[in-house]
Amino acid sequence: MNNQLMSKKSLYKQNIIACVWDFDKTLIPGYMQTALFDAFGIDEKLFWKEVNALPEIYQKKGTRVSADTIYLNHLISYVKNGILEGLTNAKLRELGKTLEFCPGLPDLFPLLEEITNESEAYKKHNIELEHYIISTGIAEMIRGSKIARYVTDIFGCEFIEAPMPPHFSKQEELLIKLDFEISQVGTIVDNTIKTRYIFEINKGGNKNPSIDVNAYIEKSDRRIPIDRMIYVADGPSDIPCFSVVKNNGGKTYAVFQPENDAEFAQNDALLHAGRIHSYGPADYTANSATTKWLSMHIRKICDSIVCDCENTLSKSIQTPPRHIHKDDSTLESTNPNLDLFS
Repeated sequence: MNNQLMSKKSLYKQNIIACVWDFDKTLIPGYMQTALFDAFGIDEKLFWKEVNALPEIYQKKGTRVSADTIYLNHLISYVKNGILEGLTNAKLRELGKTLEFCPGLPDLFPLLEEITNESEAYKKHNIELEHYIISTGIAEMIRGSKIARYVTDIFGCEFIEAPMPPHFSKQEELLIKLDFEISQVGTIVDNTIKTRYIFEINKGGNKNPSIDVNAYIEKSDRRIPIDRMIYVADGPSDIPCFSVVKNNGGKTYAVFQPENDAEFAQNDALLHAGRIHSYGPADYTANSATTKWLSMHIRKICDSIVCDCENTLSKSIQTPPRHIHKDDSTLESTNPNLDLFS
């Protein structure tokens, strides 16, 4: 068989588009932890004041901590000292139900998904849209919220309730009493680690656990190419993700709360610095500028997928052999090396 006529079959059709969302101040107007503090009567301003002071305090003691995620450790301190006594993952999920979303949500998510059914060409190539959330916030609260049912996967910080004791593998039964409240950090997601999950989505590791995010995978074998992603977030803390997506051909969009002039100015600075493609208000109603921008670029990506699929199909089809007559004008263009049985 002529090797030049053979083509490598990709692992995925690459007909999926991903909208990847930040959460706090992007999908909700504020911070999810507010619901937790309100439920337990905690002074929110005092909590964050303490959190902001912790990196310097620990640095003086010779310990470096992440300014993005030290709040998780401080929450556990509140649990251990009785202020958040009895806080469980189930309780966090219940609190997620109380979260209020920005205008137009969650209706926007299925609305955007319907774009892939607008055209017969889109349907022919089975184009799909998936939504993902990557947050430095608490994953269980997002899972409990009303938007979770529209999301393919959620990546955020996680707590362990009852850590396994030493030598647990040697015990047939755990005789000691386990306190079922959050007591350890299970997963940390900071603003840099968020980029890891962009590649999880890209390579398909979230769908197939056998795929290591650090493994080399040909771009043609990745589930969702980054140039078929749109990343939406609220500002400067998302620069690592903005950079990864934009530098690899994806689209980046920043949002601001309409009443906040400082957030507007931040987004404008990001645009002029080349970090994002555009920005707009965190208003996701049907006729808002943000919804129009997202819809337009989803259609453009759909068109690109159709074009790529049609080109691939065209290249894979060989002209069939036929009888050649003595006076055939196409004789000179016939490939004499063509193996008719390839």
